[in-house]
Amino acid sequence: MSLPNRVARWTSWVVLSVLFTGAALVGAPTAVAEPPLRMDTYVVDSAQALNGGQLDRVQSAVDQLYADQQVRLWVVYVRDFGGLGPEAWAQRTASESGFGNRDLMLAVATKDRSYWFYGELPSGVSDAELDKLLTREVEPAMRDGRWADAGIATADGLKSAMRGGGVNVGFLLVIGVLVVLVVGGLLLFARKRRRDRAKDELAVARAVDPDNTTALAALPLAALHARSREALVDIDNAIRTSAEELELATGEFGTTAALPFDTALDHAKAAAAKAFSIRQQLDDDIPETPDEQRTLLVDLIGTVGRADRELDAQVAEFDAMRNLLINAADRLDGLTRDLVELKSRLPASEAELSRLTAAHPASVLAPIHDNATMARERIIFAEQNIDAGRAALTQPVGKQGGAVAAIRSAEAAVGQARTLLDGIDNASTSIQQARDGLAAVLDELRRDIASATELSGYGGAELAAATATAQTALDKAAATATADPLDAFHDAVAADGELDRAIAAATDRKLAIEDLRRRLDQALTAARSRVSAASDYITTRRGGIDAEARTRLSEAQRNLDAAQQLGATDPARALTSAQAAADLGGRALQAAQASVRAWETAQPVSGRSQAGAVLGGILIDGLLRGAASGGRRSGSGGWGAGSYGGSTGSRRISRGGRF
Repeated sequence: MSLPNRVARWTSWVVLSVLFTGAALVGAPTAVAEPPLRMDTYVVDSAQALNGGQLDRVQSAVDQLYADQQVRLWVVYVRDFGGLGPEAWAQRTASESGFGNRDLMLAVATKDRSYWFYGELPSGVSDAELDKLLTREVEPAMRDGRWADAGIATADGLKSAMRGGGVNVGFLLVIGVLVVLVVGGLLLFARKRRRDRAKDELAVARAVDPDNTTALAALPLAALHARSREALVDIDNAIRTSAEELELATGEFGTTAALPFDTALDHAKAAAAKAFSIRQQLDDDIPETPDEQRTLLVDLIGTVGRADRELDAQVAEFDAMRNLLINAADRLDGLTRDLVELKSRLPASEAELSRLTAAHPASVLAPIHDNATMARERIIFAEQNIDAGRAALTQPVGKQGGAVAAIRSAEAAVGQARTLLDGIDNASTSIQQARDGLAAVLDELRRDIASATELSGYGGAELAAATATAQTALDKAAATATADPLDAFHDAVAADGELDRAIAAATDRKLAIEDLRRRLDQALTAARSRVSAASDYITTRRGGIDAEARTRLSEAQRNLDAAQQLGATDPARALTSAQAAADLGGRALQAAQASVRAWETAQPVSGRSQAGAVLGGILIDGLLRGAASGGRRSGSGGWGAGSYGGSTGSRRISRGGRF
C-alpha cells in the first residue's frame, strides 16, 4: 500500500475513534459536584433521597416547628459538599440564602455520608439537649439511610426542647392569687387564735403557784412574759402601800414593835429589786435564747411570789397591832394636830413655790409645780375623814367599823400632804446644790472634750458622737446655768459620763492600732499572693474551670478590694476583709485545680493534640461552649477560636461530622 493511502486510512481511524469516544462520553451518566446554593424552599432534595410522601412529611415537620416556635429550619439533601468541608459548605449556603438569627439548617450529604447543623441555638434549647438530639436521633437515622426521619427528628426534637423550657405565666398568676388569699385568711384566723390562746394561757399562769417551778417552766414563753409584768406591778404597788402603813405604825408603836413588819418589807424590796433587774435583762438589746428566757422568767415570778407571800403573812399581826378602834378617839385627835401643823406650813410652802416659779423656768419645777394645790386637797380630804371618824364613834358598839376606814384614809392623806410640802421646801436646797457644783462639772467636761479631740483619730463614730453631745451639753449648761441649774447639772454629768467611756475605748484603740496595722499589712500580702495565684491559674486554664472556682475568686477579689480601700480608715474591718480574701483565694485555687483534673480525665485520647489550647481558652469547643461542661466532642470541625464578645455569642452553633 502506498504511503498516501496508509496516511488516509490512519486518519480515518483516528477520526472514528474520537467520534466514538465523544459519543460514549455524551451518553454516560456524569457525577456533578454540588456547590453551595441559595435555599428557595425549606426542604431541598437535590440528591433525590426522598420520595414524594417523605418530602411532604419533612416539609410538614418543618412547618409545624415554625407554627409552634417561629423558628425556621431548612433541610437540604445533596450527594456531596462539592469538595468543601461540611462546615464551610453550610456557612456559604447560609450566607447566600440570607439566613438570620432564627434560621437553622441541616445539610446532609448522602453519598459522602457527612452532615452539618448550622445556625443560632434557639432560646430554651441547651447544648446538652442539642447534642442528645443529634447523637441519639438524627445521626442514627442517617446511618440507616432514613433520610426523611433525620429531618423530621431534627424539627420535632427542637420543638420538644423549646416547649419544655416554657412557663405558663397565666397559670402561675392564678396560683399566686389563690395562695395570697389562702395565706391571708390563714393569717387572720391564726392571729385571732393567738389572741384567744394568749388570754387562756395568762389565766392559767395566774393560777400556778409561784414556787412550782416545774409547772411554770411548762408554760409558753408569751404567758410567762405577760405574767411576769403583772407580778412586778402588783408587788411594787404592795410595797409602796405597805411602806406607808408601816411608817405610820412605827411612829405610833415604836421601832421595836414594827421590826418584824419592817424586816418583811425589806425582804420584799430586795426581792422586787432582783425581779426588776431580771426584767431589765430580758428587755435590753442583748437577746437571750428561749431556754435562757424561760429560766429567768421562772426565777422572776418565783421571787416576786415569795416576797408577796411574806408580806401577806404579816397582815393579821399588823392589823392586830393596829386595832384602830381601841384608841380611835386618840388617833383622831392626833390627826387633828397633824392637820393644824400642815395648815400652818401651807402658806410658807406656797410662798416658796411662787418664789421658785419666778426664779426658774417651768421645766425646773415641773415635778413640784402643783404640790401646794395637791397638799391643800389632801388636807381637806383628811379633815372630812376625821369628821367621819368622829361621827362613826358615836354609833353603838359593833357599828363603829366606819371609823377604821376613816382613820386609815385620814392617815394616808396626812402623810401625802406632808410629803408634798416637803418637796417644795427641799427644792430650793436641791437647786442650790446643783448651782454650787455646776462650775466644777463644767470644767471637768471641758477637759474631757479636749482629751477627746486629741483622740479623734482613734475614737471613730462613738467618740465623735460623745464629743458632740458633750459640747452641746456644755454650751447649753453654760447658757442656762443661772435659770436652770438642775437640768444643766444633770445634762453635764450625763454627757461627761458617756464621754469618759468613749475616751477609754479610744485610748485602748490607740494602743492597739499599731499592732493592728502590722497584722493588716501581713494579711494583705497573703491575700494578694493567693488571689493572684488563683487568678493566673484560672486565666491560663479557663477552658476547663467551672463556676465554683470563678465564684470564689470573684468574692476573694471583692474582699481584697474592700480591705485595700478600708486600710486607712477602718483597719479592723480591713483586716477581716483581707483574711476573707486570702481564705477565698485559696479555696478558689483548690476548686480550680479539682475542676481541671476532672476536665483532663474526661478528654478523649483523640483530642489530645488541641486539648491544651482548649483548656487555655484559646480554642472554644463548639459543642460544649467551653470544655468544662463534661460532655464530649462529636465528629470533626467542632473547635473554634475564641473572640471578643459577650456570652450570647456562644449561642451560635456549628457542628456535625461523618455518620
